[in-house]
Amino acid sequence: MGKNNKTLRDEDEEQDLGPEPIVPGVARALSPLVRRILGLNPSPRTSYGTNTYLVGIDEIVVIDPGPENTSHLDSVVGCGGDRIRWVTTTCSDPAHAGGVNAMIDRTGAEWFDPKDGKEIIGTEFRLTAHEMGGPTTDHRTFLLEEERTLLCGQLISEEWAVPLVSGQADLSIALESISKASKMRLRRIAPVFGHVVEDPKAAISATLERYSATDDLIVKALKEGATSSEEVVASQYSKIDDPAQIDLLISNIEVHLEKLATEKTVKQLKSGWKVR
Repeated sequence: MGKNNKTLRDEDEEQDLGPEPIVPGVARALSPLVRRILGLNPSPRTSYGTNTYLVGIDEIVVIDPGPENTSHLDSVVGCGGDRIRWVTTTCSDPAHAGGVNAMIDRTGAEWFDPKDGKEIIGTEFRLTAHEMGGPTTDHRTFLLEEERTLLCGQLISEEWAVPLVSGQADLSIALESISKASKMRLRRIAPVFGHVVEDPKAAISATLERYSATDDLIVKALKEGATSSEEVVASQYSKIDDPAQIDLLISNIEVHLEKLATEKTVKQLKSGWKVR
């Protein structure tokens, strides 16, 4: 979700802006135990593209292999080879999980079912799955215990260009999940879209700030006469003309409206949304 008059993703922006370069198809070591390969699926919804993470050295788990894209899967298999032992995802969305079966077929890896509290114990690491819903109904995260790194899927980002909730997301549940993450003594957060963040507290604060700013923007728009998510977007994001970005914004606003309705800040009448 973007701030007022900010696009979700500037198509002309160089992809190496930020704390570390993001280069499609190139494995980048983020720590002794974690490498990242960017998928070839940039869009307003996926930002630069899917971040596929390879965790481990002698034994590797691939997290979020991304869509079933031959070139991207070639890069992942070329990096991990026969050391890839497990494949798993932060949710079942095709942008995260479309390449799961192809990755398993190529490597003979085992599917890791990420039930809450379940662990992968590799040669050099222990990875614990945590159910942290909100962005999707089946959303989960993975805590790399040795480095206190949370591979957080779509849950947290400090970048306004990265959309977090849309579609069937439940923002109230997402906020509960973020609260859980804030208590994990994290050293780093690795999201599925966007840059790795080195200051988890700042990333969590930025995410909460984004949600709060969007809530305020919606209330302001409703007070000025908007009655639907489409009208909120038209009035508050008038400089955006990309249909895909507009559709994503509308979906995002709808998620916020549902949360605001639960909090009894707004209500939906036959004539549309109103501030209580």
